[in-house]
Amino acid sequence: MLAIVVPYYKLTFFEKTLQSLVNQTDKRFKLYIGNDASPENPAELLEKYKPLLDFDYKSFENNLGSVSLVQQWHRCISLIQDELWLLVLGDDDVLQDNFVASFYTNINEIERLGINVIRYATVVINEKEEEISKQYEHPELETSLDFLMRKLKGGTRSSLSEFIFRKKEFDKVKFKDLPLAWFSDYLAVLEVSNFSTLFTINNSLVYFRHSGLNITSRRDDLKIKSSATFDFFYYLLNEKREFLTPEHKTILLARLEKTFSDNKKNNYFWFKFTKLCVTNFYFKQYTIFIIKTINSHFKKEKPQ
Repeated sequence: MLAIVVPYYKLTFFEKTLQSLVNQTDKRFKLYIGNDASPENPAELLEKYKPLLDFDYKSFENNLGSVSLVQQWHRCISLIQDELWLLVLGDDDVLQDNFVASFYTNINEIERLGINVIRYATVVINEKEEEISKQYEHPELETSLDFLMRKLKGGTRSSLSEFIFRKKEFDKVKFKDLPLAWFSDYLAVLEVSNFSTLFTINNSLVYFRHSGLNITSRRDDLKIKSSATFDFFYYLLNEKREFLTPEHKTILLARLEKTFSDNKKNNYFWFKFTKLCVTNFYFKQYTIFIIKTINSHFKKEKPQ
């Protein structure tokens, strides 16, 4: 059975999320809601939906999301009982009516193939429920690394709400606690799939909301996101290099270098980048980077 977990904090669009679950044509799922000590109490709304949805609700006494969004996700996931599959759904995102039905339509093929991560097609919506993006579809079968490469090249988008994880495999790795959980979802997709195949369901949609209220929409936390981005690429290059081809390493190292270049005053980045290049014998790339850094410095210092 499928567990749908909603880490709750914002009331603004929460009813839209709940209504999309009520509208599911297949009711074979259990809903778990974990309230991150929100100042916006959803109790009255949940009472309204109590006759319509099978859910467990937990109101946590302390706010974790402001410290670690990943820790909030994990304590919400810990509410799950015996379900075999797991979806973490944003409290402002919306599922198409046939989302759950399409999961069960494909489950036999998914099991036959030994798939651990399922992905859905998506559309971005705004606060008025208007679609503001094209429909993003994917190959039915694609390795998680190929998906990441497409994402890095601007060929697609994704968010946590569109992925279903096999819980047994998820429990082995869980989400890595990156700042703001930025890239934590991508890393989970890679690790839960064991850098292997994703199965895509393109005949149902997840509507991801871009409203200015969620982390993806915000622009006042770019330094923190930059730190998480650096940590993500560093982790892959340092801890998961056995899964990477030379082409993957080149692309990821270039991305790491770009993140570092935008933050050269960060001593932590200098230390980690140097350590990575030395321990992994990226001497040529490191030398080229140092030369470019020196040249850039002298260009700035040169009088006009």
